Amino acid sequence: MVLHCRDLGVVDYQETWSRMKDFTQTRDSHTADEIWLLQHPQVFTQGQAGKSEHLLMPGDIPVIQADRGGQVTYHGPGQLIAYVLLDLKRAGFGVRDLVTLLENAIVDTLSRYHIQAYPKPDAPGVYVNEQKIASLGLRVRRGCSFHGLALNVDMDLSPFDRINPCGYQGLQMIDMARLNQDVVFSNVVAQLADQLAGLLGYSASTIQKGWT
Repeated sequence: MVLHCRDLGVVDYQETWSRMKDFTQTRDSHTADEIWLLQHPQVFTQGQAGKSEHLLMPGDIPVIQADRGGQVTYHGPGQLIAYVLLDLKRAGFGVRDLVTLLENAIVDTLSRYHIQAYPKPDAPGVYVNEQKIASLGLRVRRGCSFHGLALNVDMDLSPFDRINPCGYQGLQMIDMARLNQDVVFSNVVAQLADQLAGLLGYSASTIQKGWT
């Protein structure tokens, strides 16, 4: 079976979330897995366990209550989102397996830019020198995953100052461009797609533009 990777550009959060839910609800055992690679306009999203005290001063950036795991985070241009729409039951993966796989894909992608990164067992995500460079938030329904990861590539990090990122007061965020000036967003898209495809057991990933 093939893996469909879609490069969607900058797309609205609510629309994408609705499409994810529809895809997951209507897929069957013959539906191919998909990875959606995209950016969102500025938005704070609050996970199912999110606490309002971690929203310090959202200001003019909208806040959306989502159905993923985790606390509050920020999405904006220059951050690469990978939504992983996988049939975990078919693949024989548990949720913890998928979290580890996503973290490893990020670490491997960053290593191509000579950025030494690592996951933390007590705080999902990927870190560089104790600064967070990527966040994870998943939902599983009918044995299938949706939502996914957010990798800070080359973005304005100041909105993170308006929240306690992922529920951690004082957590510092970082992006790839601050660690390696040769970062090109489109290259990171292709490299992360390749890493995810390989770790998921697919021989190659062909990236399609748009929803169809």
